[in-house]
Amino acid sequence: MEREQLKSVLESLFFASEGPLTPAQLGEILTGVERKEIVSAVEELISEYDAAGRGFRLTEVAGGYQLRTARENAEWVKKLYREKPARMTRATLETLAIIAYRQPITRAEIEAVRGVDVDGVVATLLERRLIRIVARKDIPGRPFLYGTTPEFLELFNLKDLSHLPTLKEMEEMAAPPPPDPEAQPLNREG
Repeated sequence: MEREQLKSVLESLFFASEGPLTPAQLGEILTGVERKEIVSAVEELISEYDAAGRGFRLTEVAGGYQLRTARENAEWVKKLYREKPARMTRATLETLAIIAYRQPITRAEIEAVRGVDVDGVVATLLERRLIRIVARKDIPGRPFLYGTTPEFLELFNLKDLSHLPTLKEMEEMAAPPPPDPEAQPLNREG
């Protein structure tokens, strides 16, 4: 298959796919094309879209590649879908973070970290397909072990779990900006 035809086929596959396509999936579809040739063509498409400033990007996410809206156009796309995306409560986000960083983990271990019952939150995360049961722990009662899913990686735009922010990065994101040394103090007297 010629390079331009390969890139055209890849574009069609990415456009038609509901989720990220892995190199292995692309290799199964594109029989007779070597995986390194597929990956090279994908990387070329990524560069071309970035350089052209298109309204979409080809992004590596959840172990595969997916067409995504350019970040700078997100506000307009939100208006198209007028319905608001499902929000996550603080409890849901905390529980999801515990699972993401400590997986595989049991419900009791999650509750020990959070200090509260997490039955409802875990059920919600399972329903939204952000976590899944990965195994049973080899202890009395054989409780389920939970881990994150490819949908989790996709939602948070992560290539894989190694791209989760570190504790230091999270603290930096949450820290207030340092005071501006150029700023003038407010004169509180009339």
